[in-house]
Amino acid sequence: MNYPFENKKDQKLSFSNISHSNLRADCDNCFGFCCVALYFSASEGFPANKDAGTPCINLQSDFRCKVHKDLRKLGLKGCIAYDCFGAGQKVAQVTYNGHDWREDPETAQQMYEVFLIMHQIHEMLWYLTEALRLEPVRNIQDNLNSMLIETEKLTLLSADSLLELDITSHRFKVNALLKQTSELVRNKFHGGQKTSSKHQKTLSRGRDFIGKDLTKINLRGENLSGTYLIAANLRGMDLSGTDLIGADLRDSDLRGANLTNSIFLTQGQINAAKGDSETKLPMSLSRPSHWSK
Repeated sequence: MNYPFENKKDQKLSFSNISHSNLRADCDNCFGFCCVALYFSASEGFPANKDAGTPCINLQSDFRCKVHKDLRKLGLKGCIAYDCFGAGQKVAQVTYNGHDWREDPETAQQMYEVFLIMHQIHEMLWYLTEALRLEPVRNIQDNLNSMLIETEKLTLLSADSLLELDITSHRFKVNALLKQTSELVRNKFHGGQKTSSKHQKTLSRGRDFIGKDLTKINLRGENLSGTYLIAANLRGMDLSGTDLIGADLRDSDLRGANLTNSIFLTQGQINAAKGDSETKLPMSLSRPSHWSK
């Protein structure tokens, strides 16, 4: 994949082993970890309440979901929105070399714990990969690339080493770079000017916009990270340069919205939202088949 800022000089900074294709779920090469390792709550759009480490009632012997084609019809929004960022197949095929938790029940619990750690690492890889494609980050490109390589190396650790990993400390370092990236990108869409303290307070991190009509607010280059945008009206809006990392977009109306240059969006967020053929997405994301025409 070529990025807007790349040139011959930049090639020494390339990250040949990581691309968006490596960070997408491949259920054919996984052992249904997301259907076993995670805690489920029916109130959050999963089939039923389920303890972590217990297989979902819909998990089949081949590790596939028997209702996967009907998730939306059944209202299983939690399943639709979940994204392992490719951690499942990494744990299955690399960490455990193709040995699944059914054939090796003694290590099953360890596998689940490793999967949860790998998921965090792959999520960080997704965001770092996203950051490196952005033109305004040229001044911190070396730092981002070094962190990407360091993070990628963690995915190759043994199971025991992964369990001993201080993932919180590593995430802190990654988050510092992602915050820098966000500020650089958002300042560009503000014409180099930082937003006023009053406006920043209105759109502060974690703000509850559930069911709100935001169409009369200019959100270009705004920080909506961690905000609750459940069922919010964002129809037809230009969200260029808007930081949406960790934003809850379940049932938000993105019909006709322009998210081409939004930053830190994930496929899971898009899958959980409502859109149509006029919704513009970043090149790293796919238009959900259930979106309206």
